[in-house]
Amino acid sequence: MSTANQPPNRLLEYLPAIFHEDPLLERFLRAFEKLLIDRDDGVEGYTKSLEETIDDIPELFNPRNTEVVRSEFLPWLASWTALALRADLEEPVQREFIANIISRYRWRGTRDNLQALLNIFVKGKHKVTETTSGEFQIGKASTVGVDTWIGGGPAHFFYVTVSLPRLDSRTLERQTEITRSLIELEKPAHTVYSLEIKHPSIKIGEHSTVGVDTLIGTGTED
Repeated sequence: MSTANQPPNRLLEYLPAIFHEDPLLERFLRAFEKLLIDRDDGVEGYTKSLEETIDDIPELFNPRNTEVVRSEFLPWLASWTALALRADLEEPVQREFIANIISRYRWRGTRDNLQALLNIFVKGKHKVTETTSGEFQIGKASTVGVDTWIGGGPAHFFYVTVSLPRLDSRTLERQTEITRSLIELEKPAHTVYSLEIKHPSIKIGEHSTVGVDTLIGTGTED
């Protein structure tokens, strides 16, 4: 391609004026100009310049960008925030969690953050209840054995209820493990808790054989 109709070489601008009139140097620098600073001269096989690649680096650290950040890159990206991802988590959940992890660190160790994490990682509905001394309020906290404690609540104690949908035994076990891992990760070291896992136990015609696919009552883990 003739250089007569081409725009001035941008790299020459960084050299002293005496070099601007050297046609050999001008042609020599055009090859580097294409490589370094995105000069699309119509030649087939054109790819991103080094300048464009550097400009796109921030996209490598955006977990929501599925076009750039591949799934195998997510564990490494998570390690930047001192986070180890569980392999059994769905990819969209992993991406959304990594994207919000820094802001969540500000609330680490609080009931609201634990509640939010359970909502992200565990299926169904969940409730985290903190007990305090003398907790008894008619119409608000007045159900014995659920949200009240005779004589007041134990010190530094909280109660977690996880209501799961109908799941196969393997998924149920995995969801229970995830729940316990989240609580152990989030709770302050001096606190203790009780965990109750609830899930459908009897449904006539679908899962109703006692001792095979039903469970009378629910289990509580301390």
